[in-house]
Amino acid sequence: MTWRFALVIQPAGVDDDRRDFSATFRTIDPAEPALSVGELSTQRGDGIFESIGVVDGHPQEVAAHLDRLAHSAEICDLPAPNLEQWRQAVARAAEHGERRGEGVIKLILSRGVEHGPAPTAWVTASAAADFTVPRTQGIRVVTLDRGYASDVPDRAPWLLLGAKTLSYAVNMAAIREAKARGADDAIFVTSDGYVLEAPTASLILKFGDRFTTPAPTGGILRGTTQQSLFDHLREEGYETAEELIPVDLLARADAAWLVSSVRLAAPVTAIDDTRIELDSGLTQAFNRYLLTPRD
Repeated sequence: MTWRFALVIQPAGVDDDRRDFSATFRTIDPAEPALSVGELSTQRGDGIFESIGVVDGHPQEVAAHLDRLAHSAEICDLPAPNLEQWRQAVARAAEHGERRGEGVIKLILSRGVEHGPAPTAWVTASAAADFTVPRTQGIRVVTLDRGYASDVPDRAPWLLLGAKTLSYAVNMAAIREAKARGADDAIFVTSDGYVLEAPTASLILKFGDRFTTPAPTGGILRGTTQQSLFDHLREEGYETAEELIPVDLLARADAAWLVSSVRLAAPVTAIDDTRIELDSGLTQAFNRYLLTPRD
């Protein structure tokens, strides 16, 4: 990944209603060191982030990503972000990012340096990887036990399930395990037999003309791309639903996709040992929509 731009933010309070936050931004060389050795984002993964897809210079679904950033901050007891300040930071990054093709803007809010200053925040822009192969040829996935039951988020909110935190070691370990089993990605499931999500993507299943995704309970991160695609599907006359999905329903799906802000819609061709039909027409339609400018 080639970093094109980095911007450090001096966080403003939510009650700061200035119209121009440019004085709170500091552009830095993305190739140069920028974080203190006491930074808790690197020492403990104590922070949150968002990845915003960029298409021909247009950052996608900014409002939804900022709302999720605020939601994650609330779950993690981080200072509430000033969304207008972050919106302006995204716009600044987009000006210096990819003008043609696809890119990614990342937003990071950390608890900061132990004993202060805190919090710390920054935004980066870079070119996106080439996802042509997974979008057109599909991916194989395996199911992996996430290690908790579906009621854990209610019983143990301190696990921060449902927040997009920087602590992605488990997610990356799951992808490595999937590849060790000969697959490309994974789908997490609960110990009591319900489907969750992929380590870095949401799951969409098709049954007839009905599309469903696991309900955002049980520690699922609500997917911005999934929500946008469901809005589009409803406009096209399809039925959509968020619901509890037993694991045994995966094998009965007529089609399946992992969707995310940067990879977009990758069709699933196999789940464990069960082959899933690749619907090329729908996949192309999904990605055509996801590559159009969306606010």
